[in-house]
Amino acid sequence: MNDRPHLSAIKIVLVEPSGPLNVGSIARIMKNMGLSQLVLVNPQCDRQSPEARQMAVHAQEILTCAQVVESLPEALQGCQKVAATMGRTISLPTALETPHTLLPWLLSGESALVFGREDRGLTNDELNLAQRFVQIPSHPIYPSLNLAQSVAICCYELYRCTLETQTEKIDHQGSDLASRQVLEAYYDHLESLLLQIGYLYPHTAHRRMEKLKRFYNRAYPTEPEVAMLRGILSQVEWAIANRSPSKGSSGDT
Repeated sequence: MNDRPHLSAIKIVLVEPSGPLNVGSIARIMKNMGLSQLVLVNPQCDRQSPEARQMAVHAQEILTCAQVVESLPEALQGCQKVAATMGRTISLPTALETPHTLLPWLLSGESALVFGREDRGLTNDELNLAQRFVQIPSHPIYPSLNLAQSVAICCYELYRCTLETQTEKIDHQGSDLASRQVLEAYYDHLESLLLQIGYLYPHTAHRRMEKLKRFYNRAYPTEPEVAMLRGILSQVEWAIANRSPSKGSSGDT
């Protein structure tokens, strides 16, 4: 049996799944296509229910070993690349891509493919954790796909990518890309400094930071580059704390 290390490093992340039949079906298609890391964020159903196990068939171990976490940032720990799926069109400054064009990008480094809730998808805050966005093209007469169908299409596309003989089709961008924890720590540091110098205001900081995060996410910074950026922030903080009083501000006698 061929070992496919690219697929073993990819997390399939389901945010608040509510249907045990969907979860079981997803476990089965993951095993069909050689994926093994299933992460459930605050699941609203029992992954070990009879309905889920019945749909999983011979993929029971994926249900049993699925990681259950409380939040999406927790699910993305250690990930260098994050793609979010979207079933509806909303206003985003970043283009939506098809599975065919986007998913090969996930095949190098620790990656995650995030799927939203069955009824309302992902929130804006959750979307801001992703670097790229995928939407499955479907017929306009009835474009809606259910969760298990969406995961099946993407898992197949990921598996198909590993069968490509032309390795240049797979993006092998540096394996030292910054993880989500490193990026989020940088964003917190940046927001704190921008609030301190008055560039951000508390009541609008969240929306302004969304734009900055999207800018950095499109750049795919490496861990050394984020360390450099944090060094700049730290130096600015030091300069502020140690700046000399302006000339003429002290009383001359």
